[in-house]
Amino acid sequence: MQFDDVWIPYGGYWSTPFCGWQGSFANLPPIPFAAEVAARALAERGIAASDIDGVCLGTTVASKHSFYGAPWFAGLAGLGHVSGPTINQACATSVRCVVQAAQELESKSANVYLAAAADRTSNGPHVFYPNPAGPGGTGDSENLVLDSFGHDPFAKNSMLQTAENVAREAGITREAQEEIAILRFSQYTTALADDGAFLKRFMPWPVEVKDARGKKVVATVVGDQGVYPTAAQGLAALKPVLEGGTVTFGTQTHPADGNAAMILTSSRDRARDLSPRGKADVRLLSYGQARVKKGFMPMAVVPAARLALERAGIEAGELASITTHNPFAVNDVYLARELKLGPERMNRHGCSLVWGHPQGPTGLRSIIELIEDLTMQGGGFGLFTGCAAGDSAAAVVLKVSVR
Repeated sequence: MQFDDVWIPYGGYWSTPFCGWQGSFANLPPIPFAAEVAARALAERGIAASDIDGVCLGTTVASKHSFYGAPWFAGLAGLGHVSGPTINQACATSVRCVVQAAQELESKSANVYLAAAADRTSNGPHVFYPNPAGPGGTGDSENLVLDSFGHDPFAKNSMLQTAENVAREAGITREAQEEIAILRFSQYTTALADDGAFLKRFMPWPVEVKDARGKKVVATVVGDQGVYPTAAQGLAALKPVLEGGTVTFGTQTHPADGNAAMILTSSRDRARDLSPRGKADVRLLSYGQARVKKGFMPMAVVPAARLALERAGIEAGELASITTHNPFAVNDVYLARELKLGPERMNRHGCSLVWGHPQGPTGLRSIIELIEDLTMQGGGFGLFTGCAAGDSAAAVVLKVSVR
Protein backbone atom coordinates (compact mmCIF):
# COMPACT_ATOMS: atom_id res chain seq x y z
CA MET A 1 0.00 0.00 0.00
CA GLN A 2 1.31 3.42 -0.99
CA PHE A 3 0.11 6.61 0.66
CA ASP A 4 -0.28 9.83 -1.31
CA ASP A 5 -0.74 12.53 1.30
CA VAL A 6 -0.26 11.37 4.90
CA TRP A 7 1.92 13.40 7.24
CA ILE A 8 3.10 13.19 10.85
CA PRO A 9 3.56 16.46 12.75
CA TYR A 10 7.17 16.56 13.84
CA GLY A 11 7.08 16.05 17.61
CA GLY A 12 3.40 15.10 17.50
CA TYR A 13 4.04 11.74 19.11
CA TRP A 14 5.16 10.27 22.40
CA SER A 15 6.06 7.08 24.21
CA THR A 16 6.31 6.40 27.90
CA PRO A 17 9.42 4.73 29.19
CA PHE A 18 9.05 0.96 28.97
CA CYS A 19 9.12 -0.79 32.34
CA GLY A 20 10.10 -4.44 32.45
CA TRP A 21 8.01 -7.30 33.72
CA GLN A 22 6.58 -6.57 37.20
CA GLY A 23 8.21 -3.14 37.24
CA SER A 24 6.79 0.27 38.13
CA PHE A 25 3.89 0.09 35.64
CA ALA A 26 2.86 -3.45 36.58
CA ASN A 27 -0.25 -2.44 38.52
CA LEU A 28 -1.45 0.42 36.32
CA PRO A 29 -4.57 -0.26 34.24
CA PRO A 30 -3.12 0.16 30.74
CA ILE A 31 -5.92 2.02 28.96
CA PRO A 32 -6.57 4.69 31.64
CA PHE A 33 -2.80 5.07 31.97
CA ALA A 34 -2.43 5.63 28.22
CA ALA A 35 -5.28 8.14 28.27
CA GLU A 36 -3.67 10.08 31.13
CA VAL A 37 -0.38 10.22 29.24
CA ALA A 38 -2.14 11.26 26.02
CA ALA A 39 -3.97 14.12 27.72
CA ARG A 40 -0.71 15.34 29.22
CA ALA A 41 1.19 15.00 25.94
CA LEU A 42 -1.44 16.87 23.93
CA ALA A 43 -1.47 19.70 26.47
CA GLU A 44 2.34 19.92 26.50
CA ARG A 45 2.35 20.12 22.69
CA GLY A 46 -0.38 22.73 22.55
CA ILE A 47 -2.68 20.47 20.53
CA ALA A 48 -6.36 21.01 21.32
CA ALA A 49 -8.75 18.10 21.63
CA SER A 50 -10.95 19.78 19.03
CA ASP A 51 -8.14 19.42 16.48
CA ILE A 52 -8.51 15.62 16.50
CA ASP A 53 -11.35 14.00 14.55
CA GLY A 54 -10.31 10.36 14.50
CA VAL A 55 -8.78 7.84 16.89
CA CYS A 56 -7.82 4.19 17.17
CA LEU A 57 -6.38 2.17 20.02
CA GLY A 58 -4.09 -0.81 19.71
CA THR A 59 -4.04 -3.25 22.60
CA THR A 60 -3.24 -6.97 22.63
CA VAL A 61 -3.42 -8.09 26.25
CA ALA A 62 -6.95 -8.00 27.66
CA SER A 63 -7.39 -5.83 30.74
CA LYS A 64 -10.31 -4.74 32.86
CA HIS A 65 -12.90 -2.90 30.74
CA SER A 66 -10.79 -3.28 27.58
CA PHE A 67 -13.99 -4.40 25.85
CA TYR A 68 -14.72 -0.66 25.55
CA GLY A 69 -11.32 -0.05 23.98
CA ALA A 70 -10.88 3.03 21.80
CA PRO A 71 -14.04 4.92 22.85
CA TRP A 72 -13.10 4.52 26.52
CA PHE A 73 -9.52 5.63 25.87
CA ALA A 74 -10.73 8.64 23.88
CA GLY A 75 -13.20 9.70 26.55
CA LEU A 76 -10.62 9.49 29.32
CA ALA A 77 -8.10 11.42 27.21
CA GLY A 78 -10.51 14.33 26.76
CA LEU A 79 -11.46 13.25 23.23
CA GLY A 80 -15.03 12.25 23.99
CA HIS A 81 -16.23 13.66 20.67
CA VAL A 82 -14.42 10.98 18.59
CA SER A 83 -14.47 7.22 18.34
CA GLY A 84 -12.80 4.51 16.32
CA PRO A 85 -11.64 0.91 16.23
CA THR A 86 -9.72 -1.12 18.76
CA ILE A 87 -6.97 -3.06 16.99
CA ASN A 88 -5.12 -6.25 17.89
CA GLN A 89 -2.56 -7.66 15.49
CA ALA A 90 -0.05 -8.99 18.00
CA CYS A 91 3.36 -7.33 17.64
CA ALA A 92 2.26 -5.67 14.35
CA THR A 93 -0.46 -3.74 16.17
CA SER A 94 1.40 -0.42 16.04
CA VAL A 95 1.90 -0.56 12.29
CA ARG A 96 -1.72 -1.57 11.79
CA CYS A 97 -2.79 1.46 13.87
CA VAL A 98 -0.68 3.73 11.68
CA VAL A 99 -2.17 2.15 8.55
CA GLN A 100 -5.68 2.54 9.94
CA ALA A 101 -4.99 6.23 10.51
CA ALA A 102 -3.56 6.64 7.01
CA GLN A 103 -6.54 4.95 5.39
CA GLU A 104 -8.97 7.15 7.31
CA LEU A 105 -7.05 10.24 6.25
CA GLU A 106 -6.75 9.24 2.60
CA SER A 107 -10.46 8.43 2.42
CA LYS A 108 -11.21 11.89 3.89
CA SER A 109 -12.97 10.30 6.86
CA ALA A 110 -10.70 12.33 9.14
CA ASN A 111 -8.21 15.18 8.91
CA VAL A 112 -6.23 14.72 12.14
CA TYR A 113 -5.99 11.22 13.58
CA LEU A 114 -4.56 9.93 16.85
CA ALA A 115 -3.17 6.40 16.71
CA ALA A 116 -2.41 5.08 20.20
CA ALA A 117 -1.30 1.74 21.63
CA ALA A 118 -1.20 0.49 25.21
CA ASP A 119 -0.41 -2.85 26.81
CA ARG A 120 0.56 -4.36 30.14
CA THR A 121 2.20 -7.77 30.00
CA SER A 122 2.68 -7.80 33.77
CA ASN A 123 -0.18 -9.35 35.74
CA GLY A 124 -1.84 -10.54 32.54
CA PRO A 125 -5.23 -12.21 32.84
CA HIS A 126 -5.76 -15.86 33.62
CA VAL A 127 -8.71 -16.83 31.46
CA PHE A 128 -11.21 -19.63 32.11
CA TYR A 129 -13.29 -20.94 29.21
CA PRO A 130 -16.41 -22.93 30.13
CA ASN A 131 -16.53 -26.35 28.50
CA PRO A 132 -19.64 -28.37 29.42
CA ALA A 133 -18.29 -31.25 27.33
CA GLY A 134 -15.09 -31.48 29.37
CA PRO A 135 -14.53 -34.27 31.90
CA GLY A 136 -16.96 -33.55 34.69
CA GLY A 137 -17.80 -30.26 33.04
CA THR A 138 -14.27 -29.00 33.67
CA GLY A 139 -13.41 -25.94 31.60
CA ASP A 140 -10.28 -24.87 29.75
CA SER A 141 -7.91 -22.13 30.86
CA GLU A 142 -4.88 -20.18 29.74
CA ASN A 143 -2.50 -17.50 30.92
CA LEU A 144 -3.12 -14.99 28.17
CA VAL A 145 0.45 -13.66 28.15
CA LEU A 146 2.68 -16.62 28.97
CA ASP A 147 0.71 -19.22 27.02
CA SER A 148 0.62 -16.98 23.96
CA PHE A 149 4.39 -16.59 24.09
CA GLY A 150 4.83 -20.30 24.53
CA HIS A 151 2.49 -21.79 21.94
CA ASP A 152 1.35 -20.84 18.45
CA PRO A 153 -1.86 -22.86 17.97
CA PHE A 154 -1.34 -22.97 14.19
CA ALA A 155 2.40 -23.58 13.85
CA LYS A 156 2.49 -25.65 17.07
CA ASN A 157 5.67 -24.06 18.44
CA SER A 158 6.83 -21.30 20.75
CA MET A 159 8.08 -17.94 19.53
CA LEU A 160 11.50 -18.87 20.83
CA GLN A 161 11.49 -21.96 18.63
CA THR A 162 10.93 -19.77 15.56
CA ALA A 163 14.20 -17.98 16.31
CA GLU A 164 16.02 -21.26 16.63
CA ASN A 165 14.49 -22.48 13.36
CA VAL A 166 15.72 -19.40 11.51
CA ALA A 167 19.15 -19.58 13.15
CA ARG A 168 19.51 -23.18 12.05
CA GLU A 169 18.26 -22.73 8.49
CA ALA A 170 20.10 -19.46 7.84
CA GLY A 171 23.30 -20.53 9.57
CA ILE A 172 23.15 -17.78 12.20
CA THR A 173 25.53 -18.67 15.01
CA ARG A 174 25.31 -17.84 18.66
CA GLU A 175 28.37 -15.63 18.20
CA ALA A 176 26.63 -13.58 15.48
CA GLN A 177 23.62 -13.09 17.73
CA GLU A 178 25.78 -11.97 20.63
CA GLU A 179 27.63 -9.48 18.43
CA ILE A 180 24.29 -7.89 17.56
CA ALA A 181 23.16 -7.84 21.21
CA ILE A 182 26.37 -6.09 22.26
CA LEU A 183 26.06 -3.56 19.42
CA ARG A 184 22.42 -2.80 20.19
CA PHE A 185 23.14 -2.19 23.88
CA SER A 186 26.05 0.07 22.96
CA GLN A 187 23.74 2.02 20.65
CA TYR A 188 21.18 2.35 23.42
CA THR A 189 23.76 4.05 25.62
CA THR A 190 23.72 6.96 23.14
CA ALA A 191 20.05 7.47 24.01
CA LEU A 192 21.05 7.78 27.67
CA ALA A 193 23.78 10.33 27.04
CA ASP A 194 23.32 13.89 28.33
CA ASP A 195 20.76 12.77 30.91
CA GLY A 196 18.67 10.94 28.31
CA ALA A 197 18.53 13.82 25.83
CA PHE A 198 17.46 11.58 22.94
CA LEU A 199 14.67 9.96 24.93
CA LYS A 200 13.45 13.32 26.20
CA ARG A 201 12.72 14.30 22.59
CA PHE A 202 9.58 12.16 22.78
CA MET A 203 9.14 10.74 26.28
CA PRO A 204 7.01 12.27 29.03
CA TRP A 205 9.63 12.76 31.72
CA PRO A 206 9.15 12.05 34.56
CA VAL A 207 6.11 9.77 34.82
CA GLU A 208 4.50 9.63 38.23
CA VAL A 209 2.94 6.32 39.25
CA LYS A 210 0.06 6.66 41.68
CA ASP A 211 -1.66 4.19 43.96
CA ALA A 212 -4.99 2.55 43.20
CA ARG A 213 -6.89 5.59 44.50
CA GLY A 214 -4.95 7.88 42.21
CA LYS A 215 -3.72 10.05 45.07
CA LYS A 216 -0.36 8.96 46.46
CA VAL A 217 2.71 8.86 44.19
CA VAL A 218 4.34 5.47 44.76
CA ALA A 219 7.05 5.68 42.09
CA THR A 220 8.60 8.19 39.70
CA VAL A 221 9.87 6.80 36.40
CA VAL A 222 12.54 8.78 34.53
CA GLY A 223 13.60 6.21 31.96
CA ASP A 224 13.26 2.63 30.84
CA GLN A 225 13.30 -0.01 33.54
CA GLY A 226 14.46 -3.58 33.16
CA VAL A 227 17.37 -2.91 30.80
CA TYR A 228 20.31 -5.20 31.52
CA PRO A 229 23.91 -4.24 30.69
CA THR A 230 25.19 -6.41 27.86
CA ALA A 231 28.82 -7.44 27.54
CA ALA A 232 30.65 -10.30 25.86
CA GLN A 233 31.72 -12.03 29.07
CA GLY A 234 28.23 -12.03 30.53
CA LEU A 235 26.64 -13.31 27.32
CA ALA A 236 29.17 -16.11 27.01
CA ALA A 237 28.26 -17.36 30.49
CA LEU A 238 24.57 -17.84 29.65
CA LYS A 239 23.13 -21.18 28.66
CA PRO A 240 20.79 -21.48 25.65
CA VAL A 241 17.15 -21.34 26.69
CA LEU A 242 16.35 -24.44 24.63
CA GLU A 243 18.68 -27.40 24.98
CA GLY A 244 21.04 -27.56 22.03
CA GLY A 245 19.96 -24.12 20.85
CA THR A 246 21.71 -20.80 20.23
CA VAL A 247 19.35 -18.21 21.75
CA THR A 248 20.01 -17.15 25.35
CA PHE A 249 18.21 -14.72 27.61
CA GLY A 250 20.85 -12.18 26.53
CA THR A 251 19.91 -12.36 22.85
CA GLN A 252 16.16 -12.03 23.19
CA THR A 253 13.92 -9.25 24.48
CA HIS A 254 11.92 -9.15 27.71
CA PRO A 255 8.21 -8.43 28.31
CA ALA A 256 7.40 -4.89 29.41
CA ASP A 257 4.60 -2.38 30.06
CA GLY A 258 3.97 1.02 28.51
CA ASN A 259 2.12 3.03 25.88
CA ALA A 260 2.78 5.23 22.86
CA ALA A 261 0.83 7.39 20.42
CA MET A 262 1.21 9.35 17.20
CA ILE A 263 -0.78 12.04 15.39
CA LEU A 264 -1.19 11.82 11.63
CA THR A 265 -2.75 14.38 9.30
CA SER A 266 -4.07 14.63 5.75
CA SER A 267 -1.83 17.50 4.63
CA ARG A 268 1.64 18.87 5.13
CA ASP A 269 0.29 22.28 6.08
CA ARG A 270 -1.88 20.79 8.82
CA ALA A 271 1.07 18.79 10.10
CA ARG A 272 3.15 21.95 10.25
CA ASP A 273 0.38 23.75 12.14
CA LEU A 274 0.26 21.00 14.74
CA SER A 275 3.99 20.43 15.04
CA PRO A 276 5.25 21.59 18.44
CA ARG A 277 8.81 21.93 17.10
CA GLY A 278 8.36 22.80 13.42
CA LYS A 279 11.79 21.57 12.41
CA ALA A 280 10.94 18.88 9.88
CA ASP A 281 8.29 17.50 7.56
CA VAL A 282 7.51 13.82 8.06
CA ARG A 283 5.65 11.97 5.32
CA LEU A 284 4.37 8.39 5.51
CA LEU A 285 5.06 6.72 2.16
CA SER A 286 4.13 3.06 2.26
CA TYR A 287 3.27 -0.09 4.17
CA GLY A 288 4.08 -3.75 3.64
CA GLN A 289 2.91 -6.95 5.31
CA ALA A 290 4.22 -10.48 4.85
CA ARG A 291 3.92 -13.99 6.17
CA VAL A 292 6.40 -16.85 5.92
CA LYS A 293 6.28 -20.59 6.45
CA LYS A 294 5.21 -22.06 9.76
CA GLY A 295 7.65 -21.60 12.61
CA PHE A 296 9.99 -19.07 10.93
CA MET A 297 8.67 -15.76 12.28
CA PRO A 298 11.95 -13.75 12.26
CA MET A 299 12.28 -14.28 8.50
CA ALA A 300 9.07 -12.34 7.82
CA VAL A 301 10.75 -8.98 8.42
CA VAL A 302 12.54 -9.28 5.07
CA PRO A 303 9.60 -9.70 2.68
CA ALA A 304 7.59 -7.12 4.63
CA ALA A 305 10.45 -4.62 4.32
CA ARG A 306 10.97 -5.38 0.64
CA LEU A 307 7.29 -4.85 -0.11
CA ALA A 308 7.20 -1.52 1.73
CA LEU A 309 10.37 -0.39 -0.07
CA GLU A 310 8.97 -1.43 -3.44
CA ARG A 311 5.76 0.48 -2.84
CA ALA A 312 7.76 3.55 -1.79
CA GLY A 313 9.81 3.27 -4.97
CA ILE A 314 13.20 3.10 -3.26
CA GLU A 315 16.00 0.60 -2.65
CA ALA A 316 17.39 -0.50 0.70
CA GLY A 317 20.64 1.28 -0.13
CA GLU A 318 18.81 4.62 -0.19
CA LEU A 319 17.73 4.34 3.44
CA ALA A 320 19.24 6.85 5.83
CA SER A 321 17.96 5.02 8.92
CA ILE A 322 16.33 1.72 9.87
CA THR A 323 14.64 0.67 13.09
CA THR A 324 13.33 -2.78 13.87
CA HIS A 325 11.25 -4.68 16.36
CA ASN A 326 13.65 -7.50 17.09
CA PRO A 327 12.46 -9.83 19.84
CA PHE A 328 15.49 -11.92 18.95
CA ALA A 329 18.95 -10.86 17.79
CA VAL A 330 18.41 -13.40 15.01
CA ASN A 331 15.99 -10.92 13.40
CA ASP A 332 18.60 -8.25 12.83
CA VAL A 333 21.29 -10.66 11.69
CA TYR A 334 18.94 -12.07 9.08
CA LEU A 335 17.59 -8.68 7.94
CA ALA A 336 21.06 -7.15 7.61
CA ARG A 337 22.28 -10.10 5.53
CA GLU A 338 19.28 -10.24 3.22
CA LEU A 339 19.00 -6.49 2.58
CA LYS A 340 22.77 -6.01 2.60
CA LEU A 341 22.63 -3.46 5.39
CA GLY A 342 25.38 -2.67 7.84
CA PRO A 343 24.08 -3.62 11.30
CA GLU A 344 25.41 -0.34 12.69
CA ARG A 345 23.02 1.58 10.39
CA MET A 346 20.09 0.01 12.20
CA ASN A 347 18.65 0.99 15.60
CA ARG A 348 21.20 3.73 16.28
CA HIS A 349 19.64 4.49 19.68
CA GLY A 350 18.59 1.02 20.80
CA CYS A 351 15.59 -1.16 20.08
CA SER A 352 13.10 -3.57 21.62
CA LEU A 353 15.85 -6.17 22.03
CA VAL A 354 17.22 -3.82 24.70
CA TRP A 355 14.36 -1.78 26.12
CA GLY A 356 11.73 -4.49 26.10
CA HIS A 357 8.49 -5.39 24.42
CA PRO A 358 5.06 -4.38 25.73
CA GLN A 359 3.44 -5.80 22.55
CA GLY A 360 1.10 -3.18 21.08
CA PRO A 361 3.15 0.00 21.66
CA THR A 362 6.54 -1.42 20.65
CA GLY A 363 6.38 -0.57 16.96
CA LEU A 364 5.13 2.97 17.59
CA ARG A 365 8.12 3.72 19.78
CA SER A 366 10.43 2.33 17.10
CA ILE A 367 8.79 4.48 14.42
CA ILE A 368 9.12 7.54 16.67
CA GLU A 369 12.81 6.80 17.21
CA LEU A 370 13.18 6.38 13.44
CA ILE A 371 11.77 9.88 12.86
CA GLU A 372 14.05 11.42 15.47
CA ASP A 373 17.12 9.64 14.14
CA LEU A 374 16.35 10.73 10.58
CA THR A 375 16.04 14.32 11.79
CA MET A 376 19.41 14.06 13.49
CA GLN A 377 20.87 12.64 10.25
CA GLY A 378 19.60 15.63 8.28
CA GLY A 379 16.58 13.83 6.81
CA GLY A 380 16.06 11.07 4.27
CA PHE A 381 14.17 7.82 3.86
CA GLY A 382 13.55 5.54 6.84
CA LEU A 383 12.30 1.99 7.28
CA PHE A 384 10.70 0.29 10.24
CA THR A 385 10.08 -3.44 10.10
CA GLY A 386 9.16 -5.92 12.82
CA CYS A 387 7.94 -9.48 13.12
CA ALA A 388 4.69 -10.56 14.74
CA ALA A 389 2.94 -13.68 15.98
CA GLY A 390 1.70 -16.00 13.27
CA ASP A 391 5.00 -15.95 11.35
CA SER A 392 4.14 -12.51 10.02
CA ALA A 393 5.68 -9.05 9.89
CA ALA A 394 4.79 -5.47 9.03
CA ALA A 395 6.85 -2.55 7.77
CA VAL A 396 6.50 1.14 6.94
CA VAL A 397 8.64 3.56 4.95
CA LEU A 398 8.63 7.28 5.66
CA LYS A 399 10.61 10.33 4.60
CA VAL A 400 11.85 13.18 6.76
CA SER A 401 12.76 16.53 5.22
CA VAL A 402 14.53 18.86 7.64
CA ARG A 403 13.67 22.53 7.18
